[in-house]
Amino acid sequence: MHDPVYTADRQIWRNGQLGESARLIPEETAIALTYNGGTYAVMMATPQDLQNFAIGFSLSEGIVQSSDEIETLDIVELDDGIELRMWLKPSSAELINERRRHIAGPTGCGICGVESIAEAVRPAAIVPRGRTFSPSEIMTAMASIALLQQINIQTRAVHAAAFWTPAHGLVALREDVGRHNALDKLAGALAQAAVPYADGMVLLTSRVSVEMVQKTAAIGAPLMVAMSAPTALAVRMAEAAGITLAAIARSDGFEIFTHPERIAVPQNAGVAEATHVA
Repeated sequence: MHDPVYTADRQIWRNGQLGESARLIPEETAIALTYNGGTYAVMMATPQDLQNFAIGFSLSEGIVQSSDEIETLDIVELDDGIELRMWLKPSSAELINERRRHIAGPTGCGICGVESIAEAVRPAAIVPRGRTFSPSEIMTAMASIALLQQINIQTRAVHAAAFWTPAHGLVALREDVGRHNALDKLAGALAQAAVPYADGMVLLTSRVSVEMVQKTAAIGAPLMVAMSAPTALAVRMAEAAGITLAAIARSDGFEIFTHPERIAVPQNAGVAEATHVA
């Protein structure tokens, strides 16, 4: 299997001086997802946790409704990339034959195999009510992910998606050069572990686009928390899907954009004057 990290020799020009050293950088590999002998998408991704990626991508893209619909999954290394070769049950195979597109997805690609705007902005699944969370739980969850981002610690160049519950802490974390890929890998890991999604939150080190909301809704998590800001369409999608969206999470707090009723703010908490940031 390809190593997810590569050691690159480099020259450094800083403070008027030239030096040389090595630096760890993340690998980016062409990953082909094939179903029943046909290519559906080619994604540029980090070559790690590929079984999770195959299952999570299949679920979040609506290709299958359950991982049980994937009869076999083989990871095949090629000279110029890796093929995730899947064979589906007959009912799922009919659906994929209707939707298949041979496309190349860049690192930032989040919508694959669609042929219309309506399909690209399809309504997200409605998420069950789930439990409520305290601000301290959200802060604890976000603080827990930094030390476990092993590839990012080495390279400072990849995204992470994680799942955290009050009962078990950090259940799973996956990394990738593409934020959508990281979330797909997380979805696959959770599906294989049969985790109760309604009890936890999805954590993201990236911004929140509409595809990230769609994928979180497919997982079934009631709360998503991100380090960066959401797009306007992502906020509207989260509102419609019943997802509590908290973003711009920092060491001093976070901002709640949708369904604040899931976050149990202490009654004695003060109300700060709103500040607009351009």
